[in-house]
Amino acid sequence: MNQWPIAELIPHAGNMILIDQVLRFADDDIETQLTVRAGGLFNDADGSLPAWVAIELMAQSVAAYAGCQARLRGEPVELGFLLGTRKFQCNVEHFPLGSQLHIHATRSLQDDNGMGVFECHLSGPGIQVEARLNVFRPPQVASYLQEDFQESQP
Repeated sequence: MNQWPIAELIPHAGNMILIDQVLRFADDDIETQLTVRAGGLFNDADGSLPAWVAIELMAQSVAAYAGCQARLRGEPVELGFLLGTRKFQCNVEHFPLGSQLHIHATRSLQDDNGMGVFECHLSGPGIQVEARLNVFRPPQVASYLQEDFQESQP
């Protein structure tokens, strides 16, 4: 079990936090879970979640991985970016209300510039989803964002 609440591991707030908890994390991977509940930002009228939300669930799991690693080093949790998804495969159109979903993300590549690749798997009752996520966390996020903002100003 994880020692930190999920809200302290990912740079999201309120109902934008979609995963419930970290089950386990290690040097190269993380396992998270959630239960599909009605009333969320992305739920359909019947309370189910569209399958495309799996990408965000996987991305939040990767963010939780980065958050756990930062906490272990005594550093603050910082913002990262989902650059893209490859090899997305899903056997269902939605995740039914009440389904417990398990996400496993394994880091397969990470460089010193902040680029990373994670192999992700989401499973639940009769549900199998996999994807490769490309992510980026600049070494100094605040200065990176400020530079980008200043360059876009007239």
